[in-house]
Amino acid sequence: MGYDYYMNPFAEWIGWFPKHMPREERVLVNKLDFLILVFACASTWANNLDVNAIYNAYVSGMQDDLNLYGNRLSYLNAVYWAATIVFQVPSNALLTVLPAEYFIPACEIMWGMFTLGTAFVKNYNQLLVMRFFVGVTSTPCWIGNVHIINSWYRKQELGKRNAIYYNTYPLGSMFTGYLQNACMTLDGVGGLQGWRWLFIICTIITIPISCIGMIFYPNVPDNCKSRWLTPAEKELAQKRLLEEGFEPSKGMNWGILKRVLTSWPTWVFFILANLYWQTPYPSTTPYLLWLNDVVYPNQTVSDINMVNNLSTISYAISIVSAMFFAFYSDWRGNRWDSLLMAGVVVLACNIILLVYHVPNGAMFFAFIALGFCNGPINLVIAWIAECLAYDLEVRSISLAVVNMGYCIFALAIPLTAFQTKDQPRFYAGYIWSVCISVVELLMIPVPLYLERRDRRLGIHQAETDLIIASAAGLDEISKEVAAGDESISSNEKKDLDVKVHALS
Repeated sequence: MGYDYYMNPFAEWIGWFPKHMPREERVLVNKLDFLILVFACASTWANNLDVNAIYNAYVSGMQDDLNLYGNRLSYLNAVYWAATIVFQVPSNALLTVLPAEYFIPACEIMWGMFTLGTAFVKNYNQLLVMRFFVGVTSTPCWIGNVHIINSWYRKQELGKRNAIYYNTYPLGSMFTGYLQNACMTLDGVGGLQGWRWLFIICTIITIPISCIGMIFYPNVPDNCKSRWLTPAEKELAQKRLLEEGFEPSKGMNWGILKRVLTSWPTWVFFILANLYWQTPYPSTTPYLLWLNDVVYPNQTVSDINMVNNLSTISYAISIVSAMFFAFYSDWRGNRWDSLLMAGVVVLACNIILLVYHVPNGAMFFAFIALGFCNGPINLVIAWIAECLAYDLEVRSISLAVVNMGYCIFALAIPLTAFQTKDQPRFYAGYIWSVCISVVELLMIPVPLYLERRDRRLGIHQAETDLIIASAAGLDEISKEVAAGDESISSNEKKDLDVKVHALS
């Protein structure tokens, strides 16, 4: 008997496939990883490459060439996030009715073209326009892919897949630094500065990735027309989710507004997630500007290269952290203790940065450790998906609402607490980071308590029982299909679908 990749003991040991998972389900999960994660990760990597290019370009000549002094970098950041905020919820609402396999790739083509336009701007005002439209067209990428990923996997699979997807963010940010260094060698080629070549090359990378999405990317399981999955695999995909208590689509209607507004996960996770997402913020732009102004202030070519290279370390360590906490949380079967552990480290690091007058080694440690604490961020998304398993539409809109909060903070924080003119010591920003680190730690028990309360009182238990019963019905139908009774299977499946939605 030959070697069977899908029954690999190592995959079981690391928790990629549970030991009890049958081979046909492992084949399906492997297909889903390829069809979903490849494009989702590639598109988000390209998105972060394009979005973050402006920061590396800023410290590589753009500041002088376009007269970006004072708070102009902050205003460019604000324009991008303002556009993203406005289109956040409408984008995910559209995603529940439009085919994801075309909607997200089409938006990727458009943001690629606006990234290309950035390479040829002549002044600050033109740059503002380009940043606005990059924000509009890139909105469906992150949150849309999050919705698709969290609509296909079992709960014990979500942590690892969300971590892999999240890692495209730091990878994109890291690669931008390396790419900018490479583009410096093109300085003057075609009469263009090196930083302009960065945006051109970003576009060349971005556009082909959209083609991958149009060919391979699937929609949500109950509206999947993928040619790469067999009818039996599509049925198995729905059955897996029903067994986990994940509700199929109820359709988009005005009732969803009430369901979103009366759902505690929407608002509790809006607060918790956005507190946590902001606590490691100093490991991003403030860290880059500290390297640029304090550690390598001479602005020689060698200094610029060192700034771009060292700025990637915090992103690199967050990749390791994301995978560690993902496997740990899936093994533990919860998300809260990972957030708690990281939250304590974040608080200590932000206190060091607030003190500021410490050796450069201590500052460097604080920035890098904050990068490590970026890792568990993706676990908040998995926690939201699990808490809202009973309603796909509410889950989609709530994820967009939570992410909209992130965009609001990303817009407001650089304009208030972390103003560019205060570099390299962002005193107000570090006070803010310490304060929200404390509040975030106090917030972690809240969703944990509410989740356990709902379970104890049986809230949503009827929906969960119905969904699981539906999975059992699908299993019986599958057996009839295997026996060759296709007419009975079709009628029973239709009847089952009517009953499920009527009782829901």
